[in-house]
Amino acid sequence: MTAPLEDLCLAVTAGCPSGIGPEVTVRALAVVAPLHPRVRFVVFGDAGALDDAARAAALDLGALPNVRVEAVSSLAPSERAPGAPGVAAGVAQLAAIDAAVDGVLAGALHGIVTAPVSKRVISDAGRAFMGHTEHLAARAGVGRVVMLFAGPRLRTALVTTHHAIADVPARITREAVRETVVITARAMQREFGLAAPRVAVAGLNPHAGEGGMLGREELDVIGPAIDEARALVPGCALTGPVPAEAVFRHARDGRYDAVVAMYHDQATIASKLLDFGDAVNVTLGLPFVRTSVDHGTAYDIAGRNAADPQGMASALALGVAMARARRAGGGVEP
Repeated sequence: MTAPLEDLCLAVTAGCPSGIGPEVTVRALAVVAPLHPRVRFVVFGDAGALDDAARAAALDLGALPNVRVEAVSSLAPSERAPGAPGVAAGVAQLAAIDAAVDGVLAGALHGIVTAPVSKRVISDAGRAFMGHTEHLAARAGVGRVVMLFAGPRLRTALVTTHHAIADVPARITREAVRETVVITARAMQREFGLAAPRVAVAGLNPHAGEGGMLGREELDVIGPAIDEARALVPGCALTGPVPAEAVFRHARDGRYDAVVAMYHDQATIASKLLDFGDAVNVTLGLPFVRTSVDHGTAYDIAGRNAADPQGMASALALGVAMARARRAGGGVEP
């Protein structure tokens, strides 16, 4: 007998045991889980860190019937000390991610919601780790995936992600821009419920190159890639290249449904200015849903029960909505 569409099961990874991940995970689930009684949330994280976070917040995850904790580590207090991550914390946070990925690839889980991890701490523990986006793509065996920040006032996707700024121009290829635009536009249609999405593509150079005076990427790469993408996403209105100094303001004002940015900070500065605390980091192009907070581990306030769980709550809510839309074959407006 086929389970009802509402009967979803989402993985939740609690992030670095020494950061604010366990705290925002516990506090966000206490708010979101009761709103979705037919969605099961399976939390992967360190047992002690989650217990500490729940105790500090006077919460009991065991009292939530649709939440289950799967402990992937049981670090000693010194190994999970707030604000002081070591090798053991690096191993533990990657183990939580991989346990969740194992579950979705096996079909037991329908998506992953991730709390923040530290790329440096994981790498120092012996595993090269560029970020969730790249790691999940490799684990899923897919080619290009797209990082999207979805907030109340702005949705912005990235052609390149975690690369030195000096390396960005060489990575802005016609194929990379075209595939990012297509993946983003299709997601707007299929998972965000927009039948005719309006997607703008930012330029790389000041003034979008000023007709070639300030760089030729817009003429030789970005513009032709947009033209190629138009044939692949019927029903989507594509605009660009648009000067980056204007495109995010236009999107904020409702002219566009999403913006495709060329590099990391071009997108994230706008997203964090407009939607910090509410934006959700979404990975598009995976065979499963993945959402996350758009902030880091905040080691400076870890262990104080002072972190704002709103970002994690937004990630959980959007993860539920997107997973439901994907299973139903429909769309959702976040």
